[in-house]
Amino acid sequence: MGLKDFFNRFSPSNIKNSVSLNSDEFLKMLGLDSSISSNKLSEVTYFTCLRLLSESLSKLPLKMYQEIERGTIKAPNHNLNHLLKRPNPYMTPSTFWSTVELNRNHHGNSFVYIAGTAKPESLWILPSDQVQIWIDNAGWFKQKNAIWYIYTDTNTGKMYKFRHDEILHFKTSVSLDGISGLAVKDILKVNIENGQRTSSYLNNYYKNGLMGKAIVYYTGDLSKGNAKKMAAKIEDFASGTDNAGKVIPLPVGFELKPLNISMTDSQFLEISKYTALQIAGAFGIKPSMINNYDKGNYANVETQQRDFYVNTLLHILKSYEEEITFKLLSNQDIRDGYKLKFNANAILRADFKTQIDGIVKGVVSGVYTPNEGREMVDLPPIEGGDEAIVNGTFIKLKNVGQQYGVKGGDNNNEVDEDQE
Repeated sequence: MGLKDFFNRFSPSNIKNSVSLNSDEFLKMLGLDSSISSNKLSEVTYFTCLRLLSESLSKLPLKMYQEIERGTIKAPNHNLNHLLKRPNPYMTPSTFWSTVELNRNHHGNSFVYIAGTAKPESLWILPSDQVQIWIDNAGWFKQKNAIWYIYTDTNTGKMYKFRHDEILHFKTSVSLDGISGLAVKDILKVNIENGQRTSSYLNNYYKNGLMGKAIVYYTGDLSKGNAKKMAAKIEDFASGTDNAGKVIPLPVGFELKPLNISMTDSQFLEISKYTALQIAGAFGIKPSMINNYDKGNYANVETQQRDFYVNTLLHILKSYEEEITFKLLSNQDIRDGYKLKFNANAILRADFKTQIDGIVKGVVSGVYTPNEGREMVDLPPIEGGDEAIVNGTFIKLKNVGQQYGVKGGDNNNEVDEDQE
């Protein structure tokens, strides 16, 4: 089932006006809800977590591999490799997968349409808020209890129906039915709103010239209207960073007394950090990754980064690989051992010295061939480097002692018997 009208919206010939990066049209083209730019994404910890997860996934190259009888090899000649290098004419792999991951985390579900008839030809991100998941329990669509994805184009009002094998569906790990995922912003709504209020409070505090509330003492009686006018005049002189530290004129008999509750007394910093840690924890983000180094040093920060890969990214990558392999590869390809896998070495790569030491140990122990080790540091292969090598002094455990001559050992025993 095609999306010709939908694809035409991406064609440069149909874009009559320039599109800004903050416009609703640009966000919709990326499959993002235009309202989020002024909603949840304004909370700095929430935005940081989304950015970290999106960038972490986009750093990893997606490769085609084939499982053979004795191990796994790369499959650079498979016909799907063109999709790995360019999912569609308008997005690089880094942009594509970071956008998919952003939608998955923000909306709870991310949907990608697989365009092509006989084989996948391109991948297109659908706006998550415009896709519904239907379960055909009555068999209206010729297959009872089948899952269908219904996409409604808000620009044209048209609805498109897709089979489950025409859509790559990536969801969060939090799901009550195993079909649709729950978004963190909906689960932690209160915490994220508290973080937004924190930013709003600081914003107003700076706008008021770092001055809090104040009480005006005066003798006599003022009507409600005159009191409001007097308060407005005082606020006009007191508010704003340009008026900070300047003299505030008051009529005779009036006295201005600041009513300040310090941030220290209200434990503002502690509460802000606690809220940020709660939001980051829900995403599996470590404290050091949101610039919280209160109990951090180089050693445990490095450990936290590895823990981030094991306890956060590993599940995400595995779910992506399973969905992509099942939906993009044919049944024959799967039987032949082909699979798609993210190369995690891109984020686990150590410093140059540690990396070289590890490669050398792998080569001299026969785990890698010399050319495989050179490929890891982007060096060309050399002649004769495709054969594994090991230290010549290595010997099988059952053959220990034979290098000294078994026959000589027997003669020594015979000599001893004669002497007796």
